[in-house]
Amino acid sequence: MYLTYSPFWLKWFYPTLTWHKSREEKSVYITFDDGPIPVVTPFVLKTLKKFNCKATFFCIGENVDKHPSIMEDMVSAGHSIGNHTYNHLKGWNSADKDYIDNVNKGSNVTSTRIFRPPYGRIKKSQIKEITRQNPSTEIIMWDVLSADFDERISKEQCLKNVLKNCKNGSIIVFHDSLKAFDRLEYALPLVLEKLSEKGFQFKML
Repeated sequence: MYLTYSPFWLKWFYPTLTWHKSREEKSVYITFDDGPIPVVTPFVLKTLKKFNCKATFFCIGENVDKHPSIMEDMVSAGHSIGNHTYNHLKGWNSADKDYIDNVNKGSNVTSTRIFRPPYGRIKKSQIKEITRQNPSTEIIMWDVLSADFDERISKEQCLKNVLKNCKNGSIIVFHDSLKAFDRLEYALPLVLEKLSEKGFQFKML
């Protein structure tokens, strides 16, 4: 069960998290979770370059350790890097200490101040401890979910999820993962094309 947009009550419940950026600017923030991995992440980097788009990659620390050259390609292309824990832990199912240790391990690998909880599921106690230990950390959520990870939906629906819900300041989630690749490969170029035509600027977090 998931929503392809973030409702107001969820933002109210987690007011210290970043759900979107300024609604006054005609800009959007394209983000990718779960990489880096072979094939998929290089495709993403190639597509972003074609549209002169800078994006933000929320990387799993373990994948960075496995594929350091792809991580280097992200950085050299000028993209922003975020932490997505070391082992893609779900906060709701994890003891606070185990979760925070995993977040910190991911941060040591990615060397970044921005963090996105896997699945968007994090306890308030975990938020409090993350920001206590590292006050400069910004916890990034989203207001547009492509749902490219969902193998039950069509690639056309994935595209529609983004274009229907996108607005000024939107933070959009894709996944550079094998599970998402069929839908991502179709939707990402069209999203970049359509949003460019509408005059949106692509910014990094």
